[in-house]
Amino acid sequence: QLQLVESGGGLVQPGGSLRLSCAATVSINSFQAMGWYRQAPGERRELVASLTKGGSENYANAVKGRFTISRDNAKDTVYLQMNSLKPEDTAVYYCNPVPPRLAGGYWGQGTQVTVSY
Repeated sequence: QLQLVESGGGLVQPGGSLRLSCAATVSINSFQAMGWYRQAPGERRELVASLTKGGSENYANAVKGRFTISRDNAKDTVYLQMNSLKPEDTAVYYCNPVPPRLAGGYWGQGTQVTVSY
């Protein structure tokens, strides 16, 4: 049964960096693509980065050039390196397969990222 544990969030000043991790209890190769999503207060959850088994990366325009998604198949872990963080990046970040319906409605607890002075 799929479970996802996100970690690595925290409070960071604008311009700073964070590296998020997402550990899965099943092989991430079970899914064609894995993604990082985020949800800001009062907003809908959105996909910000995805990575296919074949290595194709896609990013939302808002994070392109600043965020990098990667995966370690041996550890069944997905990462999100976030650089040049902005206050508008403040959100709870989740990982999940792409599309998320492949997880059957499941979402992990997420990890809070707050970008502020």
